[in-house]
Amino acid sequence: MALISKKKIPFKINEELRKYLIKYGREEDLPLKYSDLLRFDNSMPLLDKNNNDTLWETVTYPQSDLAEIYHNLKEIYADLKTDGDASVIKHLVVDRVDTCTYANTSPFRIRIINMVNDNYDYFYIKNADASRVYGLELEHLLSPNVISYKTHKDTLVEEHIAGIPGDLFMAEHLSDPKLNPIRLAKEFVKFNERCFARLLGDMHSSNFVVIITPDFEDFHYRIRAIDFDQQSYEGSKSVYMPQYFKQNNAIIEMGMKYMTSESVRQYQKEERALIGNRIQSEKVRLHDLMEVMKEDKIYLDENLDEIKKELNHHHKTRAFSKCKNMGEVLELNLNRLTQ
Repeated sequence: MALISKKKIPFKINEELRKYLIKYGREEDLPLKYSDLLRFDNSMPLLDKNNNDTLWETVTYPQSDLAEIYHNLKEIYADLKTDGDASVIKHLVVDRVDTCTYANTSPFRIRIINMVNDNYDYFYIKNADASRVYGLELEHLLSPNVISYKTHKDTLVEEHIAGIPGDLFMAEHLSDPKLNPIRLAKEFVKFNERCFARLLGDMHSSNFVVIITPDFEDFHYRIRAIDFDQQSYEGSKSVYMPQYFKQNNAIIEMGMKYMTSESVRQYQKEERALIGNRIQSEKVRLHDLMEVMKEDKIYLDENLDEIKKELNHHHKTRAFSKCKNMGEVLELNLNRLTQ
């Protein structure tokens, strides 16, 4: 069973990471900072359709600040979605601003409605944490998913990743007669391999979503991470492997029922090959990111010592003992798994 040692420490974005973000178009001047959203004067619990507490609170702002804040939020959304095309703003309305006080980055979630078609979307504004930025960037480079996010000093803006939350999917969809358990189990193996290869931790069922896409004969499943705070932070190898979280047991048991050890190894090799191809296609940008990460301190020393020992054991080597930081550990782990 995977255990998180203690609440993760947030880390500031340092000068070298900032230069990387500027170089690759992630850092931009934003009309609103995270701290501006803290100026709300009232809040109320947000309930779901069954009147259960969602642990989010809807906030309201003083009339003197409301128009400016909402206009700036629409500008940020347009920048995130349309590369700054301000013409879309006139069709947008800020429907709601929610905050989640228990999360590491205390995020704000903004609900936007397009008045032309009543379609709605979300995005998030958070305290910028270097671990999360590395996690987002590695997801963009090494997974099959494109990630849209922006930073500005201590503010991080992220797109909403749509999908069925993992815990809700396991509670309500595993008994669906249309479910293809083999395809779902295969995707979980691949998701597990992606997380371990790039050392993304804490992928229990509340931190990923399941996306169902109808195919011409059946359904295709994609599991996507939605929380990137635990990027290369913990010391235990099992924290980087979703298969060890008890919250994921329903999918894990399905995999044990429908898959053989040979097919699991086959899917692991397939995913490693795909990661290897992505490393080659993004090798310049990934090299730049790794060089920055090697000089950054986004971990505790005791976690670094532990993960080196565990990866030495896993890969049957002593090569990880020479790693001086988490960046070198991550780079070596990627090389070992994709060679």
